[in-house]
Amino acid sequence: MDWGTELWDQCDVIEKHTQSGLDLVEKYIKFVKERTEIEQNYAKQIRNLTKKYSPKRGSKEEQESRFSSHLSFFDVLNEMNDYAGQRELIAENMMMSICIELTKYLQELKLERKTHLSDAKKAQQSLETTYKQLDNSKKRFEREWREAEKSAQYAEKTDQDINATKADVEKAKQQAHMRTHIAEECKNDYAAQLQKYNKEQNQFYFTDMPLIFNKLQDMDERRVQKLGQTYILFAETEKQVMPIIGKCLEGIIRAGTSVNEKNDSLALVEQHKSGFERPGDLEFEDYSQGINRASSDSSLGTPKGPLDLLGKNKSKPFWLFSKKSKPSSSSPLTPFSTPPAPSPANGPPSPKFGRDPLSYCLKEINKTVKPRISSFRSLRRTKYTLERIMPAATEDFGHLPPEQRRKRLQQKIDDISKELQKELDQSEALGKMKDVYEKNPQMGDPASLAPQINQTTHSIERLRGELNKYESWLAGAGGRGDSHRYSTHSLNNNTGNSVYSPDVAPSDESTPDSSQAIYAEFDDDFEEEELSTPIGQCTALYNFPGSSEGTISMQEGEVLAVVEEDKGDGWTRVRRNNGDEGYIPTSYANISLNK
Repeated sequence: MDWGTELWDQCDVIEKHTQSGLDLVEKYIKFVKERTEIEQNYAKQIRNLTKKYSPKRGSKEEQESRFSSHLSFFDVLNEMNDYAGQRELIAENMMMSICIELTKYLQELKLERKTHLSDAKKAQQSLETTYKQLDNSKKRFEREWREAEKSAQYAEKTDQDINATKADVEKAKQQAHMRTHIAEECKNDYAAQLQKYNKEQNQFYFTDMPLIFNKLQDMDERRVQKLGQTYILFAETEKQVMPIIGKCLEGIIRAGTSVNEKNDSLALVEQHKSGFERPGDLEFEDYSQGINRASSDSSLGTPKGPLDLLGKNKSKPFWLFSKKSKPSSSSPLTPFSTPPAPSPANGPPSPKFGRDPLSYCLKEINKTVKPRISSFRSLRRTKYTLERIMPAATEDFGHLPPEQRRKRLQQKIDDISKELQKELDQSEALGKMKDVYEKNPQMGDPASLAPQINQTTHSIERLRGELNKYESWLAGAGGRGDSHRYSTHSLNNNTGNSVYSPDVAPSDESTPDSSQAIYAEFDDDFEEEELSTPIGQCTALYNFPGSSEGTISMQEGEVLAVVEEDKGDGWTRVRRNNGDEGYIPTSYANISLNK
């Protein structure tokens, strides 16, 4: 069924229906826009939430991030941040594929509907104009026919009148004949206009308007079909990101299952283990037998029992619960170690003790040591004071407990070793480049590399000095035998002169110039008799003469085997099928390495 046949007389209904359809499209566009705004606000709130609970740089949470529970929580935050990104992707795809596209389509539909309704209006106006012409010709025919009848009746009456002259009769007949002729012309004109109107009316109702209605029907059906597609796209847009959202949720589940309480406990031990020995038993000191001057002096110099916590023994530093006790004004912190055996209690009492030696000792200690640490509660009360008097960090990490100090020294040695290896690699590359420049001056000036070579040499010497210094500190701190594994073996397999041992300090006699070792290594590369396995192939983009020593010539389009890839100096080592090897500029060839 089509509208042109079934709804030929319902032009107003069709016009209202098509307008209602366009209003529905506009309403759906607004609905999707508001949905995208909700998604964007939701994603923004999630991002703000994850940012709020993410650790700040240098914060306590970042320092405790080695624990699995903290790491898992950070993973949860990262997954939620990715989840927010997927919600933003939903909003973006809905805006692009639905709102923007449907808005353009709506404008096209409005223009098309306006065109069709304009054509219908023009056809209607044309039919109305023809009908007016038909009505005018009909009224004229009616009027002229009445006048003709009157003229005929008057002529007949005049002919029967005995008083009328022949001229009057003849005149009346001529008038009647003329009116009859005019009426006949009006009749023919009316018949022609009627035929024209009927033809146009038939064209209007059977051809023009059905065609316009069918076009409107086709437009409306396309609108309905487009709406259905966007309804599906509305769901598909979110469905497409559901697998990624599912992966985010699976990541949160993995973060939860990766929490390991035992590993967290071990990490806490590893992080805060001091390496101190537990204190021994306190020995009984009998002050009731009297104290001589010598024994009293030594007792005051090295207090016994619990007073050793804050005494004047300088053998080791002591920290209790990772906080240092406040020292006296004249002595450093003392270790929590087994006190020495008490001195003999013979001889006369010291005169400065007076009548009550024990009370005098306690008073002296109260004067020199404040506050007294008599219980764990008092330790907690003095926490702030102890934090303020902690010694500043030193270069050798002497302020740390032994175990933590060894770890920090080993970490520092590892970092210096890595940095030293980088400098050695850079020195090797500069040496190769200088050698190539010397043999092939058109490639560059060797003197231009001197500042970089000098700077690299100074950096290597400085790093070796620092490495020796930290390794000596580690050895003094009682480091394990394998703590020198980063320095006792060769730092570069190709540079035998880069071997550095903490036991033997570098000297001018024992350590040859690094640049000479680099050049010797560069020359030895061409003297190897055993052919290495190619790691890829290259195609020459330009001709290269290969006139300098160590290089190889090539022609444009020639295929060569890659033996050694570019190490940052701009040269690649290649080999022909006949076994000839040499270096070519990396930029002169299209290189493809084996995976």
